[in-house]
Amino acid sequence: MSCATRWSPASSRRGKLTTPQCWPPGSRPIQRRRGAATGASAAVADTGPEADEAGADVVIEDERWEDAGLERLALIAVTAALDWLDRRESSVVVLGCDDARIAGLNADFCGKPRPTNVLSWPAVEHAPRAPGAQPQVPEVDELGDIALAFETCAAEAAGQNKTFPDHVTHLIVHAVLHLAGYDHINEADAETMEAAERSILGRLGIADPYLDHGTA
Repeated sequence: MSCATRWSPASSRRGKLTTPQCWPPGSRPIQRRRGAATGASAAVADTGPEADEAGADVVIEDERWEDAGLERLALIAVTAALDWLDRRESSVVVLGCDDARIAGLNADFCGKPRPTNVLSWPAVEHAPRAPGAQPQVPEVDELGDIALAFETCAAEAAGQNKTFPDHVTHLIVHAVLHLAGYDHINEADAETMEAAERSILGRLGIADPYLDHGTA
């Protein structure tokens, strides 16, 4: 699992994301079948066949995500990432929740009882690789699960002078890459992952998220 994806102002590169591994692969908390979510509080986005084909399986627990268009953002971001990874047949579950929910997940899976922007749970263990090398992307039907916290994502977007849709799209792309085996444990891996993010986001017309966009 990739936990506590936070913006680190102390990083050597402005806006770098730090995401320590702290849970075994295959531990996936978002239990969902296509067309149905478990849990009384979970509202399933009516994504339809198009979203299924694209690999975006959206679960909305906080209505603000519905108003913000998470269904569409997830479809665009996941499709672009899977296309770039050449894993168009794979799927990803995206949960839109609030800070309280993600704080609970962060506590349960990472031992950190506080909100964060995004968490991700890969479905399988990734093969070892040399620092900076491209990962071997798993050939699986389901790459894993992603959870996004509304309040933290909104605060980050405002604080970094980014639009909310662009910031959320970046976080989803970043998380999908984690599910595919990318990471930033060391500088070389971070460079490889950030280059992948820039390439995918560039296809969507989104500026380099690691540049200084000023402050609001």
